[in-house]
Amino acid sequence: MFLTTWADTLNSSFQSLFFGLVDFIPNLIVAIIIFVVGWLIGAGLGRVVAQVISSLRVDAALRAAGVEKVMERAGFKLNSGAFLGMLVKWFFIVVFLVAALDVLGLTQVTIFLRAVVLGYLPQVIVAVLILLVAAVVADAAQRVVSGAAATANMRSANLLGSIARWSIWIFAVLAALNQLQVATGFVQTLFTGVVVAVALALGLSFGLGGQASAAKFLDKMREEIK
Repeated sequence: MFLTTWADTLNSSFQSLFFGLVDFIPNLIVAIIIFVVGWLIGAGLGRVVAQVISSLRVDAALRAAGVEKVMERAGFKLNSGAFLGMLVKWFFIVVFLVAALDVLGLTQVTIFLRAVVLGYLPQVIVAVLILLVAAVVADAAQRVVSGAAATANMRSANLLGSIARWSIWIFAVLAALNQLQVATGFVQTLFTGVVVAVALALGLSFGLGGQASAAKFLDKMREEIK
């Protein structure tokens, strides 16, 4: 009687295990397929993003801003395309991983990934995009402003170009920090201070560098009136 009871218990346990595996294996196969597809999509999109960023020559603009030297001191190599491509790749991998874990019924893990990874990683990607766009725009703005000021015979042409360039960089960094929700109140206060400082710097630059140009313009107007 005792042996029969143990045999029935073991038989019931093995049956439960078997039917549990039968129910679990199809879900596991589907989850693996979802994850592999997500990995392939993420890797492909990451490679495309890396190539697009590289073709825009963003790294050259970052080198002009001295970013490469800072990164080399920290032990990193400047490759903005590879970095952004990696972020995009892992974002899609995590998205498909969450879907795969949902199939397996691992609710707590998916909640954590949604809250921590998927909730914050897009903000990191946007912040990086802000800085990369700023690198290109700041470099172009410096050339345009310096060229326009030089054409107007302003002695502070290079200064104006530098002010335009670093103003864009500062605004971009503040926007990136705000996007990452880092010290939001402090960033907003600092943003206001930077706007005032840039306005004063531009006013002084135009005032000091534009005196000669303004004098020439006024002399020309007097001659035409006569």
